[in-house]
Amino acid sequence: MTSQPTTKTTEKDRVGPGDPGAHGSGLQAGLKNRHLSMIAIGGVIGAGLFVGSSSGIATAGPGILLSYALVGTLVVLVMRMLGEMSAANPTSGSFSAHADRALGSWAGFSIGWLYWFFWVVVLAVEATAGAVILEGWIPAVPQWAWALIVMVVLTATNLVSVASYGEFEFWFAGIKVVAIAAFIVIGGLAVFGVLPGVDSEQAGFGNLTEHGGFLPHGAGAILTGVLLVVFSFMGSEIATLAAGESENPQQAVTKATNSIIWRVAVFYLGSILVVVSLLPWDSKSITEDGSYVAALDSLGIPHAGQIMNFIVLTSVLSCLNSGLYTASRMAFSLGQRGDAPKAFARTTSNGVPRTAILASVAFGFVAVFFNYKFPDSVFLFLVNSSGAVALFVWLVICFSQLRMRKIIQAEAPEKLVVKMWLYPYLTWATAALIVFILGYMLTDTEHDGRTTISLSLLVAAVVLIIAFVKEKTRGGRRPADAVEAPADRRDEVSAG
Repeated sequence: MTSQPTTKTTEKDRVGPGDPGAHGSGLQAGLKNRHLSMIAIGGVIGAGLFVGSSSGIATAGPGILLSYALVGTLVVLVMRMLGEMSAANPTSGSFSAHADRALGSWAGFSIGWLYWFFWVVVLAVEATAGAVILEGWIPAVPQWAWALIVMVVLTATNLVSVASYGEFEFWFAGIKVVAIAAFIVIGGLAVFGVLPGVDSEQAGFGNLTEHGGFLPHGAGAILTGVLLVVFSFMGSEIATLAAGESENPQQAVTKATNSIIWRVAVFYLGSILVVVSLLPWDSKSITEDGSYVAALDSLGIPHAGQIMNFIVLTSVLSCLNSGLYTASRMAFSLGQRGDAPKAFARTTSNGVPRTAILASVAFGFVAVFFNYKFPDSVFLFLVNSSGAVALFVWLVICFSQLRMRKIIQAEAPEKLVVKMWLYPYLTWATAALIVFILGYMLTDTEHDGRTTISLSLLVAAVVLIIAFVKEKTRGGRRPADAVEAPADRRDEVSAG
């Protein structure tokens, strides 16, 4: 496969992956196809699906299905654009590296650091969520200690090798996938009245319309539901970052992109449809116990709460594992491009960006401390100020794809193995929808949408200012050794 014409290899690019001065791609292809497949499937199933869907159901009723369908369609379109760019040039920087080339170094710098910021805050959120569950099981160990333990264990996993990360994520994601699939099958049998021992009078598709209608709070609740569920989809892009360390990056990206439709349809729409069919949407148990726990309870499954706690804990650990991996690889890519300290681009003999991992987890530990010490001030600011980053990332992907399609067509049209549908019209329509959602958030005061978008825009503005100042001070030109080698040069770089 031909490398991108603008990429040039310097002497520093040719050092081995274990060299402390390696600024080329020192990462190694340690992820197997089965790892990538499960990362792609599990990446779209976050803990937010299990713990956050109840508020969406209470807000929109059965109409929450339309909210999930709308956001799911948005994710499918954005992933198609990202898949087009990443299949043409798989790289550990993914959309940040694409934005760097398509829109300018200011765009790659800004969205890369915002994305890193998002995931290191997520580390603290997920570590705390996991600690709450573990403390409930073993109260002798304090909550802060559990948060410390899970962070240390998963940091060690990521420091060993990318294969170690892939293996852990394979099993974490596998448990989530099996659990959701079993829930859909068992719940579906109950809805159709063929599951023994279940009260068929309560379960049924009649729950979709018999309690105030399909849209009990009106059509406007669909958009409010969108604001509540959109962030649970963050993570679908992880497969494109991980593909750069796989055996066949282009094939991995293509497969992940093509499978996103059924993944969203089955795991999100399918499972939520089962929930709102098993129980009336206004059932108190949905808000008191959580949507999935309430659904399991309605099936007469013993210890439903503990079963769901185990599944949520698995999702939390998966999110922590992938969050640390994702943040460190983005930091690594930024380091390669001269947008972060050069130490971030150094790798160990196993191809692990150790400094990037330790820097990411260090900020995660600080955020955990803030969560316990200043939960309603500093930590709340961190969470809100990173809340809209997902939408910013998707918007940048749209504008990057508009430019990158022309670049790829002009320089290497054979690399367009994945193509965005109805280009450029569908790309523009997707960007318009994202802008609309961002604007609608400014009107949402009930669910903190206005606060989230305002603080996120403030942080984004600060990062943009830094990006422009940095670009101006270096005259808009990158150092000669700040070029990230594409995945198709991985063997040449490592062999140097």
